[in-house]
Amino acid sequence: MSSSARGLKFWLSAWLPVLTGIGVIVVESTKWFGSDHTSRPLRLIFEALFGRVSNARWDVIHHYIRKSGHFIGYGLIGLTWLRAWWMTLPRSHFLPDALLALLGTALIASFDEWHQTFLPNRTGTPWDVLLDCCGAITLLLLTYLFVRLLSPTRLAHGA
Repeated sequence: MSSSARGLKFWLSAWLPVLTGIGVIVVESTKWFGSDHTSRPLRLIFEALFGRVSNARWDVIHHYIRKSGHFIGYGLIGLTWLRAWWMTLPRSHFLPDALLALLGTALIASFDEWHQTFLPNRTGTPWDVLLDCCGAITLLLLTYLFVRLLSPTRLAHGA
């Protein structure tokens, strides 16, 4: 199907997940999702599941929960980019689509960290951009392996 023959429903189905992921990042990038605001609710959930922890131990756990959120969240955003490129580019192939997905993820991550430098309770750091990109690379590679195992012909022409 040519690009001109594709309707609004097609374009929304391809790109709405990307826009939704970006929307989640925009919301999470506010002062309300700084570590000073997430510590208490996350600690209540953690301690309900695993029992009480000291303040010092909680600080470490909270840090790793938040960093895991970066890794997984941006990994998922990378997958939404990949899916959108796969759907909309003619004769798409995994590597160029994955590179475009990584570029989109890196741009969103960079903008997010830059934005956080203007908030009083947030910090923007290139290390988080690197972590975000590592999450995207990891999930993109896992997707490549998964598709390669399940549908070798899907990737055979452009891998």
